[in-house]
Amino acid sequence: MAEASHAMLQDQLRRRHLVFGDRPLCTVLRPRLYAPERFLSLRRRSEQLLGAFRRAHEAATADPAVLAQFRLADWEETLLRDDPGFRSPSPHGRLDFFHVEETDALALTEYNAETPAGAGFNDLLTEAFAATPVMRAFRREFDVRPVPGRVGVVSVILDAWREFSGRWAGPRIAIVDWDDVPTWVEFEIFQAYFQSLGLEAEIVDPGALVYRGGRLLAPGGQVDLIYKRVLIHELVERGGLEHPMVRAVRDRAVCMVNPFRCKVLHKKASLAVLSDERNAGLFTAEQRAVIAETIPWTRVVEERRTEHGGRTVDLMEYAAAHRERLVLKPNDDYGGAGVVLGWPVTDEAWGAALRGALAAPSIVQERVVVPSEPYPSYDGGGLQLIDRMYDTAPFVLHGATMDGCLTRLSTAALLNVTAGGGSTVPVFVADPRH
Repeated sequence: MAEASHAMLQDQLRRRHLVFGDRPLCTVLRPRLYAPERFLSLRRRSEQLLGAFRRAHEAATADPAVLAQFRLADWEETLLRDDPGFRSPSPHGRLDFFHVEETDALALTEYNAETPAGAGFNDLLTEAFAATPVMRAFRREFDVRPVPGRVGVVSVILDAWREFSGRWAGPRIAIVDWDDVPTWVEFEIFQAYFQSLGLEAEIVDPGALVYRGGRLLAPGGQVDLIYKRVLIHELVERGGLEHPMVRAVRDRAVCMVNPFRCKVLHKKASLAVLSDERNAGLFTAEQRAVIAETIPWTRVVEERRTEHGGRTVDLMEYAAAHRERLVLKPNDDYGGAGVVLGWPVTDEAWGAALRGALAAPSIVQERVVVPSEPYPSYDGGGLQLIDRMYDTAPFVLHGATMDGCLTRLSTAALLNVTAGGGSTVPVFVADPRH
């Protein structure tokens, strides 16, 4: 069964072009399986937490002192002031958790509120796994329900368009990112999905866009709506605020999802804003409870005194003395770039990383428990069962509801497919048949 499932799955990966760069997206023989009660718990706490993020965003737009805690660049604050034409600052996002299902402990390590990837990959992987011999056998004893992601992403994009334009008629869509990124295959997945719904969609490198006569033009014609996958800071670094795409969005000549305003929530400092004792008054009692339960202790790296474990500490002294329980992360990067895990490095390396974090916006975060469980794979010589660490990454709609979920697996401590390893698997909710 392992050999047959491996052969079928690899054939499906090839046929569907499910690769990240030149690597197969998945190397294991089963998806992530969630018990219904644990999945409902994940949904409930995710949506409670999203309410706290919304409150933090509202406070940041109303109070410069709160906004300063997010450590935005000057140009990001400039773009933040532009009205995107719809209410949600992040119509679609992804929460990156570690969920220990045995104890139901949940720890959020990142809110990707700008360019959440994976929903397209998730849905095609769901289809690829569903018909394998091992899943067919499993279905005889379990009721198995997929957790799709694409339909939610497209729904919020079209909701934003309706609010922006006042029209129900479908827009002409440009999926925009650099033409050399490893996620290009997922753009093709979304292009095909848009087209299956009767919507015109074109994949466009930002360099191919032209803004002329109040219209944003791609090689295939006028663009009404941008499904933005390019990172804002990369776009501005390469093209500045006068880039045609930036100018068109600022002039409200085109609708863009996600908008520039998403940067507040996307910054890793957003977790520090939620967990910092000086901001407790921003949140309801219920929100403070879910923050304490799900967000590890997180602070922006700076010279200050703060609370930890019920006592006041000097932040930099505490961070220097407790590297074995801390992680450093740049405020705005992806793919694991710049992340320093304190426990495997020397005191000297950690001290240097701390000094660097003072010089550039960064956060320091408490180490969390990374769960693991055995996953089967087949290497040609037989079946192997290897413990793999995994995360839990639910997709978010309108910054309010959870819809869809994927999981990334790795044998290394840094679970990130972009960083060069691991697998992506879809999530199924599985319940024994009675």
